[in-house]
Amino acid sequence: MWGVSMTLITSKVVALLLLSVHLLHASALPAASSYEFSVYRMQQYNLHQDKHGCRGAIVVAEARSAAETVLTRRCVIMKLPDFTTERYLEAKKQNAAAVLILLPQNISSVPEDIVQGFMVAESQVLQNETLMPVYVVPEDDQLLCMYEEVSQAAATRSGSVLVRVLRSIITATAFQILVSNNSPIKPITDTTIITLEGVLPGAGEDPPTIVITAHYDTFGLAPWLAYGADSNGSGVTILLELVRLFHHLYSDPRTQAPYHLLFSLTGGGKYNFLGTKRWLEENMDHAESSLLQDNVAFVICLDSLGSGDELFLHVSRPPKPGTPQYSFIQQLEQIISARFPWVRFGTVHKKINLLETNVAWEHERYGMKHIPGFTLSHIENPKSELRGSILDTMAQVDIRKLKRNAVIVAESLARFMYNLSDKDIQDSHLSALMTMMTSVPRAFQLLDKEPEHVLLINSLQQEFKHYLKQVHRHTFQQDRRDPEITFFDQMRQPMMMYRVKPAAFDLFLGGCIAGYLGIVYYAVQNFGNIYTKLKATMKAKHQ
Repeated sequence: MWGVSMTLITSKVVALLLLSVHLLHASALPAASSYEFSVYRMQQYNLHQDKHGCRGAIVVAEARSAAETVLTRRCVIMKLPDFTTERYLEAKKQNAAAVLILLPQNISSVPEDIVQGFMVAESQVLQNETLMPVYVVPEDDQLLCMYEEVSQAAATRSGSVLVRVLRSIITATAFQILVSNNSPIKPITDTTIITLEGVLPGAGEDPPTIVITAHYDTFGLAPWLAYGADSNGSGVTILLELVRLFHHLYSDPRTQAPYHLLFSLTGGGKYNFLGTKRWLEENMDHAESSLLQDNVAFVICLDSLGSGDELFLHVSRPPKPGTPQYSFIQQLEQIISARFPWVRFGTVHKKINLLETNVAWEHERYGMKHIPGFTLSHIENPKSELRGSILDTMAQVDIRKLKRNAVIVAESLARFMYNLSDKDIQDSHLSALMTMMTSVPRAFQLLDKEPEHVLLINSLQQEFKHYLKQVHRHTFQQDRRDPEITFFDQMRQPMMMYRVKPAAFDLFLGGCIAGYLGIVYYAVQNFGNIYTKLKATMKAKHQ
């Protein structure tokens, strides 16, 4: 009788324990215990013999806050303020499994100092290569929830060791991050460089040529997030506006200037201006007749003109008095001092070093061919982090300052040839062009692969054809055996996030169950002795 009762009691206790375990697990896991989202891998490319960016892609690791002291074999979750060069290097030093950066949906709400700090870290990180996978993902509610929980978990670890361990074992949940791809990372060997060119023919016989150019591709930590609003969507926008303005003037023979205006949009600008290099080689070395082989007055390169109250003219050598380039720069200075005195204007001289494999500005490519030119930019230092960042969005562009810089360039050209008022510059047209340029990321390795990127190039070509004559589209293929630049695939990956209890919890729970069962087993085996002692104790109390 006693044995049967003991068996029933034991069965009920075990059932109650299993129910408690189930409830404990259920309370720790949300309705959806897994979440899949797209992440964007850090740049990976080889420029000549130099390797840059992230060589790894696979991630199987537990998520941890950047504030943790131990990051080995963990996926470090960072928000924008967390991502600094120091923290990145610390994660790399500790052999972290990966870094996942959460990017705000609204960049304009981020304080300027945080934006600048991220851009600096982004630029420094891209200087070298790393085997540690680095991913970027736009924030959403699920990811922000994960970030808050891993941050809270890091904060609790500042307490005593015993409290920390018990809390972690019993109550904590962990997030498992997974990027799994059976295919190895492969080089992209069929990258093409597209250059668009169009001409407004000048009046007279054999007039000199003014070249106006801008590169359209972008750069940043992750190619799929590199929209390049200021660098160099702003330069392309001003060039297209100049095309529209001067088309109206050149369409009337009475206002046709005695200069050919040659406009070009080049690819590969973020990679040593490879598109400009190949375009010049084709026109100077292989073409039987080209405007570049004849009388070129000067070349204007437009680069990053969408913000700031500074304007710098970058030249390889100071122009000599009496040259067309010198006269144009004089007009430029006069317009700025008379109409925009608050704009700080400066000339930056940098000689071309033929021993260097990389060039700083696009006009240096022309200088190597003995064609006079200069670059206009609000950026003074060619190595500035502003020239390549995933935070370079429309929030970084001030349309008013973009229009001001368009007026300066247009009026300087017009005064060099004839009179033109800034009223011809249209705010709505500038805004529409900037919207078009930032509608898709324009990273070089994406432009000839995805339909939306091909559509953008076609739209630029149509903009040229609407106003210009003799529009040409040049496509350059790299030598597959010895490419100047090599990109790699798997830039966009699916990532899985699983919410689980840590392994320590399972060990703790298993220990508790084993201990309980041991106590029950001991009680059943020694029930007679225990019952006798309890009966004797009860008798003693009644007496």
